[in-house]
Amino acid sequence: MRIGSLADAMRYSTTGMTAERFRMDTISSNLANANSVARPGEEGYRRRAVVLTASEGGVRIDGVEKDMERDFQMKYEPGHPFADAKGMVTMSNIDPISEMVDMIGASRAYEANIAAFNSAKGMMNSALQIGKA
Repeated sequence: MRIGSLADAMRYSTTGMTAERFRMDTISSNLANANSVARPGEEGYRRRAVVLTASEGGVRIDGVEKDMERDFQMKYEPGHPFADAKGMVTMSNIDPISEMVDMIGASRAYEANIAAFNSAKGMMNSALQIGKA
């Protein structure tokens, strides 16, 4: 394996770590807004999802999209100041359990990228030590 390909492997792992960190930040934001309530006449908080794509340089963050497929949760709370005429309050469309599952997946992918980076770094250091001898 040539040294350039080891540097490429480290770069790919770095872009993967950056992408997974961004994904974890977005999931954290979703969890923080899981119990948010929409004001009357306004749309509630919609779950955000990170769009990642593969590129020649590694993983690319293409953006963040709002989840338009899941419906908002409706909760009966007639005494709530944001309740409608029927006593219903519009909550976010976030499922905390699904978000935690996504967080675990992002965390494990981040750790896998760290392991791959460290392996490539170790191989590069070994190759440099061979060159010294």
